[in-house]
Amino acid sequence: MGTAQEIKGRIFNIQKYSIYDGDGIRTLIFFKGCNLRCPWCSNPEGLSGEFQVMYSRDKCIDCGRCADVCPSGIHVMRAGADGQLRHHIDRSKSCIGCRRCEEACLGDALDIVGRDVSVAELMDIIMQDYDFYLSSGGGVTIGGGEMSLQTDFAVALFSECKKMMINTAVETQGTTSLANYQKLAPVTDTFLFDIKQIDTRQHHAMLGIGNEGIRRNVEWLVDNGAHVVIRMPLIRGYNDSWDAITGAIRYVMDLARRGNISRIDMLPYHQLGRKKYERLDMIYPIDIDPGYRPEELDRLEAFFRTFDFDIRLVRH
Repeated sequence: MGTAQEIKGRIFNIQKYSIYDGDGIRTLIFFKGCNLRCPWCSNPEGLSGEFQVMYSRDKCIDCGRCADVCPSGIHVMRAGADGQLRHHIDRSKSCIGCRRCEEACLGDALDIVGRDVSVAELMDIIMQDYDFYLSSGGGVTIGGGEMSLQTDFAVALFSECKKMMINTAVETQGTTSLANYQKLAPVTDTFLFDIKQIDTRQHHAMLGIGNEGIRRNVEWLVDNGAHVVIRMPLIRGYNDSWDAITGAIRYVMDLARRGNISRIDMLPYHQLGRKKYERLDMIYPIDIDPGYRPEELDRLEAFFRTFDFDIRLVRH
């Protein structure tokens, strides 16, 4: 049997010097795979747990080198109306993550999403910024996708982080089993925990599942001494009604009387991930822009100040 250092997990990005995903300067690791399909998701490359090809048509020079080296037949050269061979992606084929196409591409038009890594490999990257964690009170945050789909790998990684006294945090939407959060709790300093819609019927209509499991998990964490920060995306027309916002805030304030919920972060909608949908040949789920004008954000901020609780509007 292998050691914890040899356990493999699948990630799709590592972001250094993050300051929005926990205290201080942090290394943010994105785990691949998610069990929800939120229409506003800004990381569509994190939804599938499989390897994927991201393709930029505007950069492609139709050289055909990717088609020559791809063992899966994903890259296809087809003649257009003018007789010229053009590059196409066959999305019915499965990428195996070999990255041969990415390496062969002359136009920098291809990115393979997904990388299998060991705990030891990630720790080598994490430790490069160790001094920054110590000086800023920062550490390591795992997000996604939904990180709790790879709980055993996360626990193994965080166990190594704790040996080095590195602060740990997770970003989670809270929909997986309670057993996952019970495993994570001993090695996680902060849970950045999503509440997307407080009404379970509306939650089901929006995302296909109710929120009973989410409440169960966050309440267990609070009752068992975990440090929790609640995060609530604000999406016009989805969850920004008076009842949705005030209901969530009151629920959190009541729960905070039972344990350590330090604040609520309100996260207004943005379209920063829209281009990635195009590169994956995915349809962007939201037809209109449900974002907020600066003056609307000012009014929301003033409204949040009327509550006797730390509620922060995070502006991008």
